[in-house]
Amino acid sequence: MNLSYWGTRGSVPTFNLQTQKYGGNTPCVALSDDQTLLILDAGSGIRGLGDSISQDMMDHYDIHILITHFHLDHIQGLGFFKPLYVPGKKITIWGPPVSDTTLRANVGKYFGPPLFPVHLRELPCALTLHEIVPQEPFYIHSYKIVADFICHPGATVGYRISKGNKILSYIPDHEPWLGSVDFPNHAEWTSGYELAKDADLLIHDSHFTNDQYEGKIGWGHCSIQHAIEFAKLANVKRLDLFHHNPEHTDEDLEEYYVRLVDNSLPFDVSLAREGTNVTL
Repeated sequence: MNLSYWGTRGSVPTFNLQTQKYGGNTPCVALSDDQTLLILDAGSGIRGLGDSISQDMMDHYDIHILITHFHLDHIQGLGFFKPLYVPGKKITIWGPPVSDTTLRANVGKYFGPPLFPVHLRELPCALTLHEIVPQEPFYIHSYKIVADFICHPGATVGYRISKGNKILSYIPDHEPWLGSVDFPNHAEWTSGYELAKDADLLIHDSHFTNDQYEGKIGWGHCSIQHAIEFAKLANVKRLDLFHHNPEHTDEDLEEYYVRLVDNSLPFDVSLAREGTNVTL
């Protein structure tokens, strides 16, 4: 699996001299092979991803967008994704059920006045929408995908994506401490555990430090320390800290990393950085 980061910031796009290194776009991660482009979330980073797609890729790639939830930072770039405006281009959007509202209705809330000038029905691409069934595997070419609800306000899922013997777990907005009776000592009571178990790469929320988290319990986000404890519980091989707080500068992130990431951990830990690639 070839993975690229197009947006790593949480909550709101943040562009200034202090966020250039790790990026200011909101969540968007791409997985690609020779026939498939899987896009995880459609934050502001999806605009740059769409601009990067060559005509040859446009002609031959099967494009699938997997949405974790409908908070604005995870869908705000969708209307600026150029392939949506290519006549006849087959694109599939996957997303979670939200109460009694269909996926089409939820995507349609974004497309159309007063929020956006283009109605969903006016898009010239050949668009298909699939509502995921939590815990029920589905397949996109050679990828096996499982989605499940996780602890975050509103209907929110994380994704477990496997290809061959490699496993990616994508859980960008998550508060595993909140739903556990004794975090991180009981896997069966920990939100997201089955999605992350034994993953080669876990991309996970790291919005706060523990001190910051104390005043934000219930907001649906994770501390760096809790993300590390969750990764340890799940026995992952690598953790990429993701969904960077818009108030955290590059210097802040690196200071937190040096102070909070123990070099003796049994897995690698990195700060997710917009514009970088990972091969699994």
